[in-house]
Amino acid sequence: MSQALLSKLNTTHIDEISSSRNEPDWLKDYRKSSLSIYDGLAIELSPLYNKYTDAKKMDPEKVSLSTSTTATVPDFLKKRLSELEKEICIIQIGTNIHKINLPDDLKSKGLVISSISDAIKNNPELVRKALEASKSEEDKFTALNNAAFNSGIFIHIPRNLVLDKPVYFLTCLSDDNHSVISRNVIFADEGSKASIVQELYSPKTEAQQAYLELLNTNLAANAQLDITTLQMMDQHAVTFTTRRTDLAQDSKVNWYSGLFGSMLSRYKIEYFLNGNGASSNDSEVIFGNNEQSFDIQTNVNHESPSTEARVVEKSILRNKSKSLFKGMIRIKENAAKSNSFLSGRSILLDKDAKSDAIPGLEIFTNDVKATHSASVAQIDEEQIFYLKTRCLTHAEAERIIIEGFLEPLSRKMSIQVRAWIAYLIESKWENRELTINTDEELAKFVEIEETRYNEDSEIEQHYKYR
Repeated sequence: MSQALLSKLNTTHIDEISSSRNEPDWLKDYRKSSLSIYDGLAIELSPLYNKYTDAKKMDPEKVSLSTSTTATVPDFLKKRLSELEKEICIIQIGTNIHKINLPDDLKSKGLVISSISDAIKNNPELVRKALEASKSEEDKFTALNNAAFNSGIFIHIPRNLVLDKPVYFLTCLSDDNHSVISRNVIFADEGSKASIVQELYSPKTEAQQAYLELLNTNLAANAQLDITTLQMMDQHAVTFTTRRTDLAQDSKVNWYSGLFGSMLSRYKIEYFLNGNGASSNDSEVIFGNNEQSFDIQTNVNHESPSTEARVVEKSILRNKSKSLFKGMIRIKENAAKSNSFLSGRSILLDKDAKSDAIPGLEIFTNDVKATHSASVAQIDEEQIFYLKTRCLTHAEAERIIIEGFLEPLSRKMSIQVRAWIAYLIESKWENRELTINTDEELAKFVEIEETRYNEDSEIEQHYKYR
């Protein structure tokens, strides 16, 4: 088991990763080429963004990498894993695939869920396509992941397959203080439809562990994916994620992100609307406290006509937490009749909390609709005063205002996703452990969300409780 600090990463460590997995020559060359690019890139390439970023909070002298980590399941995760026993799932502990649960009937229909190592052997064309789509020269941490990934998952949804139940993709850092570089690939073939839930955890530790992820998602024509990412890692951990989503004609992705954990969360998110009629909907909820920092960059690239995109980011910041939202809409020359919207909004609950927003537009053609907006504000003291006159405490008044702040965004989410995010906000507010165990406490949130937008709920509740 080879180990190395991130600051001392070299070709020897890369060779050991490739040899331990018996990788093909093209991948070995790809890794080494990416490593040389990584060494020559700055942490942040944009001079504008560089003055704001907290990416340097990750200390390469403290991030320990290994070709393999312990496979022991942390105690706090055992309850959640027991709940996933009968669900379609893939569970990764450190660099190890702990479990894959794929029913035989879905396997016979062509659904593939595997480790990235197995996919390199069994689905080399698709994996190579995903790897080569992510350009190492565009970002230092993309180059790092392409060079040194030591784990990852692969999901392929075959043509015209419609999944009625979600696929759970759970990752937890190992309790041996080693960090993970994960290369994740999702392919949705023509006419397929599925829901994917990504859960990210880490054990409590004083060491600075890092989860470094590069996720490629590719949707073929008429495919649809609903993806939920819930990041619930310990606040000693750091998270660096790069996501690239390519959409073909008339495909659609709805991506919901709830970011609650980690000392530092750096997300670079790219959507490429490559086919006529493709659409993406990206909703991001951030809740920071203590000295957490969230660095989010979301770019939408309209490459073809009649494409639609919507990006909405909302941050709730307490104590000395910070958020930085960088967004860009690019509508290319051939993308007439496109429609795009980008919004970043933050609410500050304490005077030491801070938020910056840098939205942008680049439009190279006519006959389009595109708009962006950003706002950063503290809670309105008059609203607090009004609610306190209605016998609410200061904390209860803040909670009511935050619920109203998130309400327009939550309408786009499914009942389950709304319940998860409401539950995690409550857990963080009360300083409880961050998890989405489907216990009775969470069930109450589901019931609330089921009736929130139901016009008949008053009648139904009347008969339920009479």
